[in-house]
Amino acid sequence: MSSDYYSILGVSKGASEKEIQKAYRSLAHKYHPDMNPDNKSAAEKFKKVQEAYDTLGDSEKRQMYDQYGSQYEKMGGQGGGWSGFRGAGAGGGPDSGVGGFDFSDLFGQGGGFSDLFGSGVGGGGNSGFGGGQPRPERSPRGADLTHEITIPFQTSIKGGEVAIQLRRAGNKQETLTVKIPAGIENGKKIRLKGQGSPSPRGGQAGNLLITVVVADHPFYERQGLHLLLKLPISVKEAVLGTKIDLQTPHGIISLTIPPMTSSGKKLRLKGMGVKLPSGKVGDLVVDPQIHLLEEEGQNLASLAERLGPGDDLRSDLIW
Repeated sequence: MSSDYYSILGVSKGASEKEIQKAYRSLAHKYHPDMNPDNKSAAEKFKKVQEAYDTLGDSEKRQMYDQYGSQYEKMGGQGGGWSGFRGAGAGGGPDSGVGGFDFSDLFGQGGGFSDLFGSGVGGGGNSGFGGGQPRPERSPRGADLTHEITIPFQTSIKGGEVAIQLRRAGNKQETLTVKIPAGIENGKKIRLKGQGSPSPRGGQAGNLLITVVVADHPFYERQGLHLLLKLPISVKEAVLGTKIDLQTPHGIISLTIPPMTSSGKKLRLKGMGVKLPSGKVGDLVVDPQIHLLEEEGQNLASLAERLGPGDDLRSDLIW
């Protein structure tokens, strides 16, 4: 070998075993044939990276390489020499194309190249390893389908189930039950795995993507995890105060309206807002909205005549 293994791996001659292994993993991932199909240049670089790690990854071979350089293999003697370092564990001999390194030495027994890249990258016949079988062609997945549903505001807060109708191939109609998680927001999507179009060649079916539209509520409004309630009260209730049995997503509660409450004076109820499955919870914010009843209007008109004008309240008001 006339190659500089340290340069190939991009490490210094004094690099630690951990540094060498880290550099190897990075380069092996970069140039692996599965990541670069039909790329001869990448395959050649991958082979050189493998050869470099075969030597520098073994302390004895590295010591011989540091002492004798590119001629170190000839210094191992006849017979056994260094031929054994090719290792049968890789399933390849001198013509395997990738040095024949046994990955169980790197990852432990039972390990393999999938431990380096994750299960998505294999070492089949096209990966550059000798002795592997050609990887079977994966059947294409079916197409995803989309659907839109409108749910009541109450269901978006509390969760529940909704039945939807789908028309399948052959004009066949199918009913599916969709679980609505508590606290789902308007515009969010729910995925039903395998409920999309079938694969054209027997592969995995696509998914059904359902967009959720939340209907408006006449009194409640959502603001993040908080619920805002515009609560109608009479002038009498605002002036004298009162207690109201209030319907909330979490049951009926008794709400006290203090005397002399004005519109815009909000009351906050901790932990009475949106509750997510994760445990996060918001507040219920009550915004009193004073409405003048007809009888109250007549009484106020009569009272105003007896009280006289209110000009004196604005005598100090200037620009």
